[in-house]
Amino acid sequence: MTVQPTTARPAGNICIAVALPDTLAAVRAAQPLLPDVDVVEIRLDAMRQPDIAGLCRQILRPLLFTNRPAWEGGAFEGQEEKRIEPLLAAVRCRAAFVDLELRADLSLRRCLLDKVRGSATRLIISHHDFARTPDAPQLSAILREQVQSGAHIGKIVTLAHDHLDVLRVLHLQCEARTRNFPLIAFCMGEAGRISRIVTLLLGGFMTYAALDASQATAPGQLTVQQLKAALSVLAGSA
Repeated sequence: MTVQPTTARPAGNICIAVALPDTLAAVRAAQPLLPDVDVVEIRLDAMRQPDIAGLCRQILRPLLFTNRPAWEGGAFEGQEEKRIEPLLAAVRCRAAFVDLELRADLSLRRCLLDKVRGSATRLIISHHDFARTPDAPQLSAILREQVQSGAHIGKIVTLAHDHLDVLRVLHLQCEARTRNFPLIAFCMGEAGRISRIVTLLLGGFMTYAALDASQATAPGQLTVQQLKAALSVLAGSA
């Protein structure tokens, strides 16, 4: 299995993940890092009363809104119909991206797809496996389902136990490229840390970074400074 880089310099996005309890805290935490990132993810499932419009006004970067359910590693435990409401509000506020899980009820996906159609918002359809990395045929099947979902961008993130797991996930970038489908693909965990960097060198759409080492939203997540330093070295611009 051979993975060929598409460019000497990464063209993908760096997204900072913000999981804080209120709008003011999220804005204050994100503000100092805005010059170093392309996208800010707001984890709605971590917020008590999110002010979608206020976040869009005050954070001057493209925003990604995620309301992750407990069944996919998040904190939201209410009804699914309630979970999608702030995502629909984000579309109305012209957010750059909203994230919905591939395993979410099909009716919710159709509702969100209907709202983003013709809007400024792009839908990321995501799959997370916090226990393992599936084998190559299973990963390819997940990617095919995402391509067929109608979403604009796919996201596949798994837990890596070794470097073979990492290689399988990174190879998805080659498959996605043949389908002309933007893909976010990397691994969680210590073994997966390298994939968070290399995925951009292989043409990945985006990778995620933490506000700081104490506020990672997933195992193995790097800080913005760590990620940029590693990319600088690997891309040959150090």
